[in-house]
Amino acid sequence: MNRKNGWFSLLGLLVIVSLLFSACAPSQKPAATSSTTEAPVEIHVAFLTFNKIPESDALASVEEAINVITVPKINAKVKLHPFSITDYWQQVTLLMQSGEGLDVYHTLGDLPQRVANNEFVDISSMIDQYAPEAKAVVGDAFLKTAMLNGKLYGIPAYKGVALAPNLVYRADIMEEIGVDPASIKSVYDLTDVFAKVKAKYPDMIPLVPVQTGNIGLVTTLMSTQYKVDFLGDDYLRPVAVLVGDDLRVVNFYETEAFKEIVALAREWYEKGYVLKDAATTTSNVLEFMSAGKAFSYIAGYAGTQAYTQISAQTGQPIRMVRLAQPYLSSTSVNALTWGVSTISKHPDVALKFINLLFTDKDVINLVIYGIEGRDYVKVDPDHVKYPEGKDASTVPYTAQLSCGIVGNQFIQYQMEGTDMADLQLMEYENKHSAMSPAMGFTFDGSSVVNEYSAVVNVIGQYVPGLTTGSMDPAEIPNFLAKLKSAGIDKIVAAKQQQLDQWLSTQK
Repeated sequence: MNRKNGWFSLLGLLVIVSLLFSACAPSQKPAATSSTTEAPVEIHVAFLTFNKIPESDALASVEEAINVITVPKINAKVKLHPFSITDYWQQVTLLMQSGEGLDVYHTLGDLPQRVANNEFVDISSMIDQYAPEAKAVVGDAFLKTAMLNGKLYGIPAYKGVALAPNLVYRADIMEEIGVDPASIKSVYDLTDVFAKVKAKYPDMIPLVPVQTGNIGLVTTLMSTQYKVDFLGDDYLRPVAVLVGDDLRVVNFYETEAFKEIVALAREWYEKGYVLKDAATTTSNVLEFMSAGKAFSYIAGYAGTQAYTQISAQTGQPIRMVRLAQPYLSSTSVNALTWGVSTISKHPDVALKFINLLFTDKDVINLVIYGIEGRDYVKVDPDHVKYPEGKDASTVPYTAQLSCGIVGNQFIQYQMEGTDMADLQLMEYENKHSAMSPAMGFTFDGSSVVNEYSAVVNVIGQYVPGLTTGSMDPAEIPNFLAKLKSAGIDKIVAAKQQQLDQWLSTQK
């Protein structure tokens, strides 16, 4: 299958809402030690970062601090490989093909595809021995979303998974145009807001893409309005889906939800409310916001206070307003699943390190925040901030915006200004949000790998333009015809068969 690149993004997961971390080496006390006298093995770990990629010396210092913990605990030294969203899969692929190798990495909404490509180890018989604490933290309900055909292929990141689509906006400009954020109840209310922004600030872009080809409408209209379950597809390449409580699998691009997304995107584009090259730009959304070029973007976040992290990152007065409520499916949970690479020479040790990402506060905060005193300072036991005169772009190392991606979000430090009650809200909404009737089902696409590859190629040609408004909706019939030629109906049928079989086993 084709690898994912820029236009995916879990940047709904991007700044998800808690980005935190800490601690440097000498103060860390390993809770358990390894009795082995063998030389430590080397474990290569890849992860997505929305921050700048650190220089090699800064990265090495963080690795050294982590190794102070991991050598005694699991007899391993760790090599970190932070990659940007635009080249994450390309770089992961290169690591897998290189002599350097890869042991631990995570999905980006495509667990079934990774499994179909034989890229993750089945850890069913390993987790109780090498990651029992992580298993207990995540719990069986979430773990089962990473199972295909009865086999467990990873551990989903433990975070706020109930992502609500939000308008992330400049609070000062919202006030200047005279709009009360509380009056914004849905995505349809934004047309008037954007009109006012454009009238008062003609050189400012009312809405920028959260990432290449994604202005946020897919996640917004597919949450509680239409309640779409992607059934293992990622939310920017939904292929065969469920809509609402109907258990018939359908081609997403033939649904009313897709038509509505395209129509609204086209309206905004023609009125000049959307970045003209939203379908192709590789510029980071935070670059637009930091430079004062943009008023807003739309992305999914857990909780209600991700704006504190985004404000710290951009230096702008940022606030958020929800456009819909969360809707949970298996994809919501397993979109970011940590697994052991099939090329790992030390799968047992790799799984032990994954266990630390979910259970060891010192390890996870080093990965996210770097070295205390240099990359961040503690404000209190739960909160951190950047050192005086520094920010995310000037400290030697930070992966602040990757909280929610790496391991266990709930043992990570929070940025200064974050209300700890927001973490409680995330856990509450994880358990109480609206849920798909197919929650727990994950599609095994190994029988339709070729069809998926062909369909994804067609999607890449049409969907970025259609969902950002730059492509005429009149192209939809051509798009649908090419999808059928690529084999989308076979994918729909395969999913329906597996779903029916899964449903027959549920009590």
